[in-house]
Amino acid sequence: MTPPMRAEIETYARELGWILDAICAALGGLTAAQLNWRPATDAANSAYAIASHVVGSTRAYALGFGCGRQVERDRPAEFAAAGADPGELVAAIRQLSREVDAALAALPPSELDRRVVPPHDLWGTGQPHTISRRDALVESIRHAALHLGELRLTRDLAVSSAASPRGPSPPR
Repeated sequence: MTPPMRAEIETYARELGWILDAICAALGGLTAAQLNWRPATDAANSAYAIASHVVGSTRAYALGFGCGRQVERDRPAEFAAAGADPGELVAAIRQLSREVDAALAALPPSELDRRVVPPHDLWGTGQPHTISRRDALVESIRHAALHLGELRLTRDLAVSSAASPRGPSPPR
């Protein structure tokens, strides 16, 4: 029988792994134009940028804040990211998933309640505040799941836009 706190960590690994796998599946089969297509709004991101952002935020929150690993992040580059091959991005996501699995497997359950103040450059938007490692892991899962939904919608719009007579919107 798995001790309760170890089971909790295994749940985090399983749920985050499922989301990262679903992101890889959503990227599969997209052309370069579809990967980089953005809806015609001022704030929308491409499928490539969304997935790149999930990699950066998961690295910061799950590995950095959640597991106490030393990580780096360039948040503006996540949203500016573009690429021609979903395979490269999928490989990066799969590598991240392996890193998260290994870090969570090595995380002592007693560390879940440890509180940290994340550095501003890894935090994202707003003012960093004290969070527990547990809260960082939960936030990583919540954040990745939110962007999975955004990615799926963007993917569907990009695919249907490419099939329409107008063609895809130009990248911004």
